[in-house]
Amino acid sequence: MKKSAAAKKTAATKKATTAKKATSAKKAPAKKAPAKKAPAKKAPAEKATASATKAAPAKKAATASAKLKKAVVAPKKATVAVKGVAPAQPVSASRPRKEESRTALVRRARRINRELAEVFPYAHPELDFENPFQLIVATVLSAQTTDLRVNQTTPALFAKYPTPEDLAAANPEEVEEILRPCGFFRAKTRSVIGLSKALVEEHGGEVPGRLEDLVKLPGVGRKTAFVVLGNAFGRPGITVDTHFQRLVRRWQWTDETDPDKIEAAVGALFPKSDWTDLSHHVIWHGRRICHARKPACGACPIAPLCPAYGEGETDPEKAKKLLKYEKGGFPGQRLNPPQAYLDAGGKPAPPLGAG
Repeated sequence: MKKSAAAKKTAATKKATTAKKATSAKKAPAKKAPAKKAPAKKAPAEKATASATKAAPAKKAATASAKLKKAVVAPKKATVAVKGVAPAQPVSASRPRKEESRTALVRRARRINRELAEVFPYAHPELDFENPFQLIVATVLSAQTTDLRVNQTTPALFAKYPTPEDLAAANPEEVEEILRPCGFFRAKTRSVIGLSKALVEEHGGEVPGRLEDLVKLPGVGRKTAFVVLGNAFGRPGITVDTHFQRLVRRWQWTDETDPDKIEAAVGALFPKSDWTDLSHHVIWHGRRICHARKPACGACPIAPLCPAYGEGETDPEKAKKLLKYEKGGFPGQRLNPPQAYLDAGGKPAPPLGAG
């Protein structure tokens, strides 16, 4: 009986031990559960790594941008010595100009005009003419062609039709043949004959000296009217041609694109007495140095004042090769230029068919 009781005790002890072990084994995973949360704690580190990886290209881009900015600087010598062109100081290429006050804009615009007056003291209308009638006809003919081609064509026209009365009575086919080298010769023939008839019938064969009368004539707009008023009558006017439009926008004098609005905006920057000469200075600079496609920035006398510096060639020697007419040692556009132009080294243009 004692043995039986001892055996029962031993069996009970073994069962209790087994049960405890089983309970411990079942509870063990619960104790280890917090360890599974460890990856969650590492998440910020992974985010930081990802941010650092993303930031690396940004840093490289910033470094590249800084290097590019350093590279976009004009050479130490911005211009080469060119006859009649003062060397410009070094400036940054294609630099955006900060917001400019009205007063600062007026001062800069007027300084540009003064600088150009020194570079082109002989600037004049580049159409050959002897009287208002010849000037107005030549200006009408200059649409969509060069002044050179007009100057090579008008001697024959005025030799045969010297007065408005003569041209008004002309045979259109004969006039067309003379004007053929100018291009659009049929339309231009209608314009100059119609213009001549209007002068004879409405103005006694004389070119009127008022803007409101000029713009009513066939083929005459504000640009042509101001050319005539400024150069035949000495009355100030701004000539907004293709060169004038291009340059005043490059210089940030105005953002306007309509010729009439450009005329008003630029006119407000200058005294009225400066308008005619200002037109000559800007147009001459556009034809000789500040070209539409390849401006000669490296040979430009007003480079330090120009927001668009760097749009063209900035190397002085290469820029010098882009200069035209007397600045490049070539003939001008007039067959009979003023003496001041010849004295400054300018050369007359060749007659039609001579080159």
